[in-house]
Amino acid sequence: MPSILPASLIGGFLCLWLLYGSVSSRDVETTALARDEQSHEDFEHGVLISDESWQEFDASSLAFSPSQAPRLVNDWCNMPHVTKEIYSAPSSEFVLKYVEEDTRWDCSGVGPLYGLRSQSGEGENANPAEWQAFVDSSNPFAASRLKGPVIASNCQFPQLTPGGLEDSITHGANLREVYGSKLGLSNSPTADEVIFRVTNNPLTSQVASGILKGFYPGHTYDISAPPVLIQPSSIDSLEPRYSCPQADSLRTSFTTGSNGSVWKAHLQRAHDDGTFGALDGVSGIRPDDSGWHVSFDHYFDNLNARQCHGKPLPCNVSNSSYCVSQQLANKVYEIGNWEYSYLYREAPGALRYATLKFGAWMLELESHLRGVVSGTSKVKYYHNIAHDGSISSLLGFLQVSKMAWPGMGSEVVLELYERPTPSNGWFVRVLWSGTTMETASPLGVLDMIPLEKFTDYIHSLVPSGEWLLAACS
Repeated sequence: MPSILPASLIGGFLCLWLLYGSVSSRDVETTALARDEQSHEDFEHGVLISDESWQEFDASSLAFSPSQAPRLVNDWCNMPHVTKEIYSAPSSEFVLKYVEEDTRWDCSGVGPLYGLRSQSGEGENANPAEWQAFVDSSNPFAASRLKGPVIASNCQFPQLTPGGLEDSITHGANLREVYGSKLGLSNSPTADEVIFRVTNNPLTSQVASGILKGFYPGHTYDISAPPVLIQPSSIDSLEPRYSCPQADSLRTSFTTGSNGSVWKAHLQRAHDDGTFGALDGVSGIRPDDSGWHVSFDHYFDNLNARQCHGKPLPCNVSNSSYCVSQQLANKVYEIGNWEYSYLYREAPGALRYATLKFGAWMLELESHLRGVVSGTSKVKYYHNIAHDGSISSLLGFLQVSKMAWPGMGSEVVLELYERPTPSNGWFVRVLWSGTTMETASPLGVLDMIPLEKFTDYIHSLVPSGEWLLAACS
């Protein structure tokens, strides 16, 4: 699914946001962004978007064990985000200027909208079509849909659940309550003031419909509504989807390749201790299905999303007494959180991997901030709706101190502030899950970091677009 800034809060807001309660062909996929606290500054624009290895699978050896899990892990089903109650404003010397910021699944009464409209002519009043999934009993392949890892459902994958749509509306309303007055936003969408951006995954557009409803509760959408921005899939920097063979090779090297001894050991242990065997036995996934056994990504998504929606843990379709236990599910969650910490913070080359994967978006972010400072951009709020991989790459790029799998509704907010006196200056604050982000980078705690220092950090990793093109090829 997927940020914000203050001083004279002139800057901007960028929100990187993960999807709530989305359902995908793997069963469930989710994404979101985080929130931040603020001292007293005027907010004009914002943006929303260790070397320890896991050698043992017992909870006692893990930083993410259930009894000692960090807040971000415990709140995976509905990640903390910016709300009026928890938002901390900076000191009055700062003015905020800019913010930049997935059993049976039932989708009755809710469906994705598809269609096309023109700006004039007969097509101006064309109506969207709402998809509603169905299975015709005369289709000879229908029976196979009820068996194996595919769950019977009237959802058209990938699709947001009704609860996910409601959560998106609430999230939009929370953000509006915090930033609407601080940035002086109008009550109706204005293209030169607020921008919403999605990826090529339909789930992000479904989330956008909910967030827009919450963000502009009194507005009736018609042909005059501003477009939601989307980049071509082949170069999309937000998902990200642009080609970067070197990033792919680097990830392979520290997972299943020559530098992947730690990763391969954790997968082998999961085979040896029966973890994969137990999961495969219930789900019907073949042991040689590499997509489900190169990481715990798929099982983590499926089990966590079920429990987030109050669904029971799954049982074998042929033996209802053969089910995933809570203990086994907890183990999957612990392993999944370790995997994300390893991939984006701990692995040899993790920082370079995040840099290559999200470098293009970071350069875009810098351009947005520069536009606010120079006065060439009037945008005050920029909301990016993305995915867990997007947020993880951003967290890795910024070298967040404590890494975990970003949960549903996660958000990262980048706020840009101006301090008019005693000497004019611009500052950046970054909020992760509603509080100021702590990092292991030279920037430390991302609380009122001088803009030049923040952009210098970006350039220390991604000197230029030309450099990124060469580094990826």
